Amino acid sequence: MATTSDTGAPVPSSPKKKWTDTIAPRVFWPAASIITAFVLFTVLFPTTMGDAFDAIQGTIVGTFSWYYLLIVSGFVVFAIWIGIGHFGDIKLAPKDEEPEFKLKSWFAMLFAAGMGIGLVFWGVAEPLNHYAGIPNRASGIGAMDEQGAQDSIVQTFLHWGLHPWAIYVVVGVAIAYAIHRKQRPVSIRWALEPLLGNRVKGWIGDVIDIAAIVGTLFGVATSLGLGVSQIASGLDFMGLVSNPGNWTKIILIGAITTLAIVSVVTGLKKGIKILSNTNMGLAALLLLFVLVTGPTLFLFRELVQSIGDYFQNMFQLSFNATALQGEDGTEWQGWWTAFYWGWWISWAPFVGVFIARISRGRTVREFVAGVLIVPTVVTFLWFTVFGGTALHRQLFGEGGLVGGDGSVDTEGSLFGMLDGLPGGSVVVAGAVILIALFFVTSSDSGSLVVDMLASGGDPEPPRWSRVFWATAEGLVAIALLLAGGLQALKIAAIVIALPFSVVMLGMCVSIWRDFSAERRTQVRIQRRLQRDELTEHVSQSLIDEGLVEPNGDESSGDETSGDESKNPSTAGGKT
Repeated sequence: MATTSDTGAPVPSSPKKKWTDTIAPRVFWPAASIITAFVLFTVLFPTTMGDAFDAIQGTIVGTFSWYYLLIVSGFVVFAIWIGIGHFGDIKLAPKDEEPEFKLKSWFAMLFAAGMGIGLVFWGVAEPLNHYAGIPNRASGIGAMDEQGAQDSIVQTFLHWGLHPWAIYVVVGVAIAYAIHRKQRPVSIRWALEPLLGNRVKGWIGDVIDIAAIVGTLFGVATSLGLGVSQIASGLDFMGLVSNPGNWTKIILIGAITTLAIVSVVTGLKKGIKILSNTNMGLAALLLLFVLVTGPTLFLFRELVQSIGDYFQNMFQLSFNATALQGEDGTEWQGWWTAFYWGWWISWAPFVGVFIARISRGRTVREFVAGVLIVPTVVTFLWFTVFGGTALHRQLFGEGGLVGGDGSVDTEGSLFGMLDGLPGGSVVVAGAVILIALFFVTSSDSGSLVVDMLASGGDPEPPRWSRVFWATAEGLVAIALLLAGGLQALKIAAIVIALPFSVVMLGMCVSIWRDFSAERRTQVRIQRRLQRDELTEHVSQSLIDEGLVEPNGDESSGDETSGDESKNPSTAGGKT
């Protein structure tokens, strides 16, 4: 006998099912084969794969960076449009029900899953890299001076502000409408049903889900690779390890992936929810520590100033393809904007499915506001506090975060900044723990999403496959580190994003079709109700004035009186 999950999708309840019956074989096996082949080939031939990554990056960034800039800016416009327009009233649930998760837990889960490790990794490192002109100054940030520091914060705002969250809005709304409103299984393919029709049930739908699984695994693995590199740097900073190499990172990936497996097996409402809330609490404490012990008044002023600069220059920065900077411009795009847009798009299947899964009962307007606006504000605060503190030290303090040759310790810059604050050396350990917890949250959330896709949309997939996909994420992260470290991680994100960006464009069309059809239905119902109300109001007015009897007949008293006066015999009666 089957039960129904809280998403409305059928959930098998029979314990006697074979493990092969709990997967979607046309999706699971191809995706698993691609991942396995990649891991084996990379581990056996890391140099060859590294060279291949370099060649692919040059081709994609040089050819498609303008395309990434264009479509991601379009996603921002689209997300705002569906949020503030008539479509915003549409409920992401079959009935007018309350949201499944309270606002605090909902926000914590989407934020931790959406950007957790990245915020900690790049909070200090990215503004310093822009400030130092790494890899070059094609962005237009001219020198390591006050204006260069301000421009570095604003450039970072672009990469972490409205644009990435708009990507998540597009995928999240499309999936949430399909699974909550239309009662479809948890799967990427059903978000394209208005565009593809019944073809989503065939090989086209299988290809879409396979691409989503592979993209999610590589996107999450990229973040895991960044996170474990920073953890290793933190352990080195604290003197617990010396010059950590790949083996140290592999051991760390294995240990933290094990924790992620424990979390993902416990399920969404237990492990992931508890970890997400813990992450947000620790991140808030770390943020508050830096804000209080750092240049507090400067940071508040810088936050206001940077937000103004961001909105003033957002259009110019959004479409800055560094076209006139030649090879330097192409290299810079591969390091920064093109990499980020690719990274966010490769994360979009995972984050989109995850936040759709936890957003049942919210309106489209609530969804857009919660996913687009609130995280952007928090992100601005985060980068101002961490990046602003580092830049303030570099400009007006003891410096030391940018080397004499213009180099920046990307993995260790956070710990260097914290060490310069009162009591910061103790807080470094807390920062390492925070990174590890974000690692676990990203891994278990990604594993759950991949598992749902590979099991045919089951919102509560079997535990064995959750363990399988969590392990696969760790193995892909190891393979990418062996193939070239941080640069290989960046290249993988850019490559994987290209095919899924086409799927996202299809999602925009599907959202417009679905929402337009529902809006037309709502308008027809509203007009019918208005006509009924108007008819009832006019009828009641006529009754109140005595022109119409309550049964609908016109009053005949005056006409009868007039007729009797004209007929004396009638008026006088018969004798």
